[in-house]
Amino acid sequence: MSGFEAARERVEALRREIEAHNRAYYELDAPTVSDAEYDALFRELQALEATHPELAAPDSPTKRVGGKPLAQFAEVRHDVPMLSIQTETDTGPNGAAQFDARVRRELELADDAAAVEYSAELKFDGLAVSLRYEHGVFVRGATRGDGVTGEDVTQNLRTVRDIPLRLAGDAPPLLEVRGEAYMRRDDLARYNEKARARGEKPLVNPRNGAAGSIRQLDPAVAAARPLKFFAYGVGALAGWRPPATHAALLDTLAAFGLPVCEHRAVVKGWRELADFHDRMGAQRAAIPFDFDGVVYKVNSLALQERLGFRSREPRWAVAHKYPAEEARTVVDAIDVQVGRTGALTPVAKLRPVFVGGVTVTNATLHNEDEARRKDVRVGDTVIVRRAGDVIPEVVAVVAEARPMQASAHDMFAQEPLHPPFALPETCPQCGSRVVREEGGAIARCSGGLVCPAQVKGALLHFAGRRAMDIEGLGDKLVEQLTAGGQVKTPADIYMLDVPTLAALERMGEKSAENLAAAIEKSKQTTLARFVFALGIRNVGETTAKDLARHFGKLENLMRADAAQLETVPDVGPVVAESLVDFFAEPHNREVIERLRAAGVRWPESEGQVDAPPGPLAGKVFVLTGTLPTLKRDEAKAMIEAAGGKASGSVSKKTDYVLAGEEAGSKLEKARELDIPILNEAEFIKLLEGAKL
Repeated sequence: MSGFEAARERVEALRREIEAHNRAYYELDAPTVSDAEYDALFRELQALEATHPELAAPDSPTKRVGGKPLAQFAEVRHDVPMLSIQTETDTGPNGAAQFDARVRRELELADDAAAVEYSAELKFDGLAVSLRYEHGVFVRGATRGDGVTGEDVTQNLRTVRDIPLRLAGDAPPLLEVRGEAYMRRDDLARYNEKARARGEKPLVNPRNGAAGSIRQLDPAVAAARPLKFFAYGVGALAGWRPPATHAALLDTLAAFGLPVCEHRAVVKGWRELADFHDRMGAQRAAIPFDFDGVVYKVNSLALQERLGFRSREPRWAVAHKYPAEEARTVVDAIDVQVGRTGALTPVAKLRPVFVGGVTVTNATLHNEDEARRKDVRVGDTVIVRRAGDVIPEVVAVVAEARPMQASAHDMFAQEPLHPPFALPETCPQCGSRVVREEGGAIARCSGGLVCPAQVKGALLHFAGRRAMDIEGLGDKLVEQLTAGGQVKTPADIYMLDVPTLAALERMGEKSAENLAAAIEKSKQTTLARFVFALGIRNVGETTAKDLARHFGKLENLMRADAAQLETVPDVGPVVAESLVDFFAEPHNREVIERLRAAGVRWPESEGQVDAPPGPLAGKVFVLTGTLPTLKRDEAKAMIEAAGGKASGSVSKKTDYVLAGEEAGSKLEKARELDIPILNEAEFIKLLEGAKL
């Protein structure tokens, strides 16, 4: 036998032996060799792979130590979307009953039909990831991301010891495993103890620790963290027929060597679902990792396929959570935060309290009505809960602990030391008027073009392709320009010159010249684009076109009262009120005047222009889902060019619904109203003048 052949055989033997020791240590908690013996085997394998690089393999245990640090994560588009699961808001037994009733209704089961069989599992509190195996070898790992696109975290997932780098048995050509990266509480405690001894910052809780570790750009950091993994489903498959039930699928994944949680059961009917929920809740403190609820899935994969999806959620699964943890503390102050859309939110500043695994110092009061309904005041002792175990909120006031003072009106009585909460009349960020839609719960700053809290979103919207179309003015540049103070309102964009732009980070002379040219080019626009670019609440692209067509001039639109605005098709009281409030704010009018002074122009009158009738003249379309070849913007443009109108909601006035894949509630509404539904091919025929 040659030296190379001997080395190859030894490498293969070492890999098998080390992986067997890894499984015994990390999964079975039954180590088979001492640390010194394990280290000796590992060093021998590293030395052989260094001497014979051609023997390197993606499933080698040496890959678990991490590779080179990354500059950033690459994007990964999921072959099968990683969809979210609906959450039952009722944390009691009725949550299980409601889900079971929905399933039976969707399956059209009679009242006396047999109980539906379910797979019941834990809802892990970590980070959802996918593992792609090709011919049994782990080749790529990704985060869930937005469900369609995630981040490539392969290097970090290779460091998770209980994720097999090669599947056991006869693995399919392609198997994408879905699961959760998590940390055990005891592992986290040991890690934090060592971190404090090294003078490092400890991890806050298992959930944040898992998510932060998986998204480390340096895989060596991830390798040092006590990460674990549970498989709970599959995504893309090829060359393999899965078992008939979800429970059997999990058994098969376990046979492939993937870790699957032991706390699961096959049950029938809602009572057994509720019983599983109760049993797991009673064991919650004893189970060594965090979970915030249980997940119910229809066990039959054939029935899952029949039930399908509602929007972006499966009809055949639901998360049934537990009541969140609660604690008492004191409200030291109530601040008002302004969100990126201008929404004003009262926030209670709390004396630090440990709730649900984290120290809480702030809690949302949601809105003024909610704060006043609960009557939360400064100095109050309150019960705080981490809603959904994530967002801290004030549940209730402990009335008997409220600080009191002698009444100014009755010497024998007492009254609260602090007055009830009330929102300010002007925005704490920019001083613009605070407005609130009639019947709405949310108060908002009306200074959309000038408010520092809203400026970044306002600028990105203003520069967008469907608005002023300033090519090259993206998120990172807007971040720099707002952080540096060069741009505070959209009007400031037109004050930028090449030297100012060239001085920005990662912006060379040529890029600066291109952006300056794009800014100059954007000055020639249309009234519809300009109105849309202003970012007026409730005024979308289609409404902006209707307004421009109706009023013809910006001055006419700015002078219009609510009654005049409501004469425009599809403009109701809410949209009219948003427009009146926006143009009533002097700060906004000032920015508009500055934009016009900077040279932003459009044809003097865009209204009352008779366009030649097209094949879709007067027809109202609603788009839903993903079309095979056309992007939504392209389809809308084609509709409008042919004389039709693209609307955002289905009503009796809708003539057609253009539907693609994953169409949601709009498609269901169209069927209810018996509105014609078109696919892309039928839509093209209609455009060409054909009768359907």
